[in-house]
Amino acid sequence: MKHSNLKFPCLIAVFYFGMNVNAQEIPRDTVVKEQKIEEVVMIGYGTAKKRDLTGSITRVVGEEVNDKPASNPVNSLQGKVAGLSVVNSGQPGSQADVRIRGTVTINQTQPVYIVDGVFANNIDFLNPADIESIEVLKDPSSLAIFGNRGANGAIIVTTKRAKSGRTSISFNSSLGVKSLDNRPDLTNAEQFRILFNEDLMSQGLSPYDFSLFNADTNWIDVIKKNGGIINQHSVTMSNGGDKNRVSFSFGYHSEEGSIKYEDYSRLTFKFNDDLKISNSFRVGMGLTGSYAKLPQLRNFGSALNATPVVTPINMIPGDYYGLYNSLPQQIGAAQIGNPLALVEGHRYTQLNKDFQFNPNAYLEFDFFDHFTFRSNYFVTYRNGNGRGYSPIFDVYITESNTSAPYSGRLLTSINQFENRDISFQQNQLLTYKNRLGEHDLTLLAGFETTSREYTEMSASARSSLSNPLGQIPNNPRFWYMNTDFVDSTTKSVNSGQYKTRNVSYFGRMLYNFSNKYLLNASIRNDGSSALAPGNRFDWFWSVGAAWEVTRENFMKEIDFLNYFKVKGSYGDLGNQYTPYNYFGYPIYVEGGTGVFNGNLYPAFVKQWEEADDLGWEHLKSYEFGFESMMLNRRLSFDATYYNKKTEDLLNYVPGNPNFFLNAGSIESKGFEFALGWKDNFSENFSYYINGNLSTAKTKVLNTLESGYQVFYGPSIYKEGLPMGAFYGYIVDGLYQSYADILGSPASTIGDVAPGDFKYRDVNGDGKITPDDRTVIGDPTPDFTYGFSVGTDYKGFYLNADFYGVYGNEVFRNWGNGSSFAPFNYREERIERWIGAGSSNWEPRSNSSSGYNRENSTYMIEDGSFFRIRNIQLGYSFDKEMISAFNLQALKLYFNVQNLKTWDHVNGFTPEFGGSATQFGVNNSGYPNPRITSLGINATF
Repeated sequence: MKHSNLKFPCLIAVFYFGMNVNAQEIPRDTVVKEQKIEEVVMIGYGTAKKRDLTGSITRVVGEEVNDKPASNPVNSLQGKVAGLSVVNSGQPGSQADVRIRGTVTINQTQPVYIVDGVFANNIDFLNPADIESIEVLKDPSSLAIFGNRGANGAIIVTTKRAKSGRTSISFNSSLGVKSLDNRPDLTNAEQFRILFNEDLMSQGLSPYDFSLFNADTNWIDVIKKNGGIINQHSVTMSNGGDKNRVSFSFGYHSEEGSIKYEDYSRLTFKFNDDLKISNSFRVGMGLTGSYAKLPQLRNFGSALNATPVVTPINMIPGDYYGLYNSLPQQIGAAQIGNPLALVEGHRYTQLNKDFQFNPNAYLEFDFFDHFTFRSNYFVTYRNGNGRGYSPIFDVYITESNTSAPYSGRLLTSINQFENRDISFQQNQLLTYKNRLGEHDLTLLAGFETTSREYTEMSASARSSLSNPLGQIPNNPRFWYMNTDFVDSTTKSVNSGQYKTRNVSYFGRMLYNFSNKYLLNASIRNDGSSALAPGNRFDWFWSVGAAWEVTRENFMKEIDFLNYFKVKGSYGDLGNQYTPYNYFGYPIYVEGGTGVFNGNLYPAFVKQWEEADDLGWEHLKSYEFGFESMMLNRRLSFDATYYNKKTEDLLNYVPGNPNFFLNAGSIESKGFEFALGWKDNFSENFSYYINGNLSTAKTKVLNTLESGYQVFYGPSIYKEGLPMGAFYGYIVDGLYQSYADILGSPASTIGDVAPGDFKYRDVNGDGKITPDDRTVIGDPTPDFTYGFSVGTDYKGFYLNADFYGVYGNEVFRNWGNGSSFAPFNYREERIERWIGAGSSNWEPRSNSSSGYNRENSTYMIEDGSFFRIRNIQLGYSFDKEMISAFNLQALKLYFNVQNLKTWDHVNGFTPEFGGSATQFGVNNSGYPNPRITSLGINATF
């Protein structure tokens, strides 16, 4: 296994070990403020002072994401919160892989999102400029109130509302340009010719005649978009009076991807109206929505694999001038199309749209002095639809001086789809708040129902050569199923739908005695239509306690320690994310055939057997730690240990018959540290340093039964191993001679020759067998860290964010000779074995041998990396200076995102998400581009 030393990032990590207070910068328009231990945070179905809580809730203020160039606000959280992993994809409109405190399930890993009280699958429909704050909930004390949605953590988003006594119009605008930081290292044409002919000769074949192919093409440069533009603009109008507070915002985001013609655009709008009918009665309504034109997404896979010896377009005068060139017929043409033909020839041939509409309303009234009742209603309507077209065109065949249809396609075809997702959520909340002497008590009781209905339909069809109208034109007006160009006999239609219902009862207690002793407790009962009848309800709960030590009399003489609180919590949370929706009502699928009267009929069987006792996964979790502030609140340090163990994992077990079963458990445990310093050099000169560090160690404690294992690509799910562990052979070098082979354990997995891998005999039985496979990598980092530094001087400010991970492995799933097709090579292959002593790592060039393509440490890369995540330089104008222009605030800024990444992965990026059971796999990746932008924020 090859691992380089990541010296610079590690030194940074040690120096800034665990530095972060609340994962938020000090506001740029103020001098350093007192630490916000009294701040109010969202806790689910309500708010509370952070000082009164026993759990781990991190608040990120809206300014952290408002002015960052990202279509999804969650992308900007990377490195901001201890215990929060955000793996971004650079594709426009994409959703990040978000995990909180490790991976402890075999199903969905994303946290639950709550936007202004409503559950959401993600927050890609939000305009970042509309966000007031984001709370990340990590511990059982704060998550149990969400019941069977709480196991993966929660992210609560609060959007901006009008403030009383204030009328304002805000305008935010930024323009950015993209560029690539990293890119894979590939062989050029000369290097390819050398390696390919060596490959042929090692197979006993004659060298290939490259006389017709003398180009040197970098296909990445051919299809990438140079200087992609990203625009973000928003306008917010708000008016707040004594009785009525109204706000409206409108946003526009457009973005070009890193590949040509990946265009994404989105319109967002938000309206809120809060009406105070009397001092004890309030009502309100809101509306959030978005409309997006989704990009026709591509990847760089073909550009990495295509041979570099061909020019993209035929420039030889004649009948075929201007056609896209086919790859050489013997070097990849059957497997890989011309990458430029794929991008240019199919540009704008898939038109997808997404529309989301979220109305909400509430009424709230106080009674009997200490009681408040609130009734909330939410609707989420999401519609996705699209139409696509597969064109036909010819490519030039150099060897025969002829043309042929691209990809062998003789007929044009079209596709259409539409899906609708409608959810209704309502909750009724009764809150009691009272302080009796030294006893401070808040009680919450709630009832909630959610209803979701999803439908989808898709269709496809082709044209017909016998149709007098001919092929379907390359014009969107004809990309419908009912067009006259379509051959009706080729139409294919599919549909799907499901309904789910949930009902929940919950309660919470926040108790504070003498402002020193804290007790938080939550309980929730969830019922779901997905489970089988008779087993649809389940209980979830938590309890947490804390002690604010610095309020004790014996601490008064300790001047340097201003605030110290020890805390701990334990809870039983749930995970409702599953691949199916009706465990008690399986559908019937074709399971065989039968012959009756000479005719063949399909036989139908249940897709799975009913599971009457099937229940939700349960996460037994606990944490303990402390929060502290010292030296006149300039220095803060928080530390937490957590342990999460999911039991009764929801397994789908294929067999005869298939069935579902609750079995197995997974554990994730680790530490989170936060350290920060803030101070003033003078009245006009302030600075801060914040950072965080978190560890995570996952382990599969048990599965269905002893010895049970499941492979997910290069990853394995097996008792005793890390979650998503990579599994394969350990490479101990290369065989240098036949004598070396004879003196080594005999291989039973393939014939070997000098220059092939020397796999380790792990079990010591004197031979190489599949039993010698072992764990060769863990995709979960040993620790992740992030820190930010900033300073403010008379309106000028400079801040920078940094992020890194250490100790994880990445499985390289491309460029390994893993196919018999003659693909291009990684540049490292130039160092291949060509004779005794020439190399002890890069094997000989011989793609016909499957022996060297076994999963092994040869495919493992060091996933540690360090990134300059964001740098912003700006100026906030003095209020007196701009008041003459009727401005309340004005800020100009220059921002650079993803300035530089130091890593050891051969690809566009070192970070890769995935599923619960397979993640951290390098499939060549997609760039996380550097974005340089200019912006302005103005408030009138």
